[in-house]
Amino acid sequence: MAGVDPVLVQGWLAARSLSRGLPRPVADHGGWRVDTGGEAELRRYVFAQASPGLTQLLATVAEPRVFVKLCADAATFGALLPADWTITDANYMMVPDRVVAASCALPPGYDLASTSAGGVTHVTITDPAGDTAASGYAAQLDGIFVYDRIVVQEAHRRRGLGRALMAALGAARDPATREILTATAMGAALYGSLGWRVYAPYTTATRLKSSPARGGGAA
Repeated sequence: MAGVDPVLVQGWLAARSLSRGLPRPVADHGGWRVDTGGEAELRRYVFAQASPGLTQLLATVAEPRVFVKLCADAATFGALLPADWTITDANYMMVPDRVVAASCALPPGYDLASTSAGGVTHVTITDPAGDTAASGYAAQLDGIFVYDRIVVQEAHRRRGLGRALMAALGAARDPATREILTATAMGAALYGSLGWRVYAPYTTATRLKSSPARGGGAA
């Protein structure tokens, strides 16, 4: 997608990795690779825009549990995919668009706790019974501030917890940093009410599990 800043996307991915305790991204095929090594995801590649390197990667990946992510909408990315690949998610990258007054005010009986270490901040909100009602992380690295894993439990939505959570996380930010996050369509509506705008579509693809392994390897 034209206009997407590769520096911002790389910085987002690096700060996200910090937030999740993952290896720092490395340059690969014109994008970046993170060796996540999880049961559900072995490795991920992120591209700020389509490129010959992306096309080559899609043609040579043979392992399962490898996910490729591109700052483009599902139709654009889908047109680039080999027949044995499929779109799994169509989300959004978002950046602040305007200043909206943030508030950490909570409903009666709710409590907020915040901890920070090594550039990562973790905020939890508990309900009157002491159970987690909302939680989220933020990470600051190399001039980028990322909001990550923002979750408000369904039973506690529409009570201002998301706004309070974002305000508490944002309190840890150096004002000189650039803010960015990724969101589902539902999450984008919440962030839009908090002064965020869609920066770029962010779409994920992976190989179908039933596809036969291909020869060759990534350069």
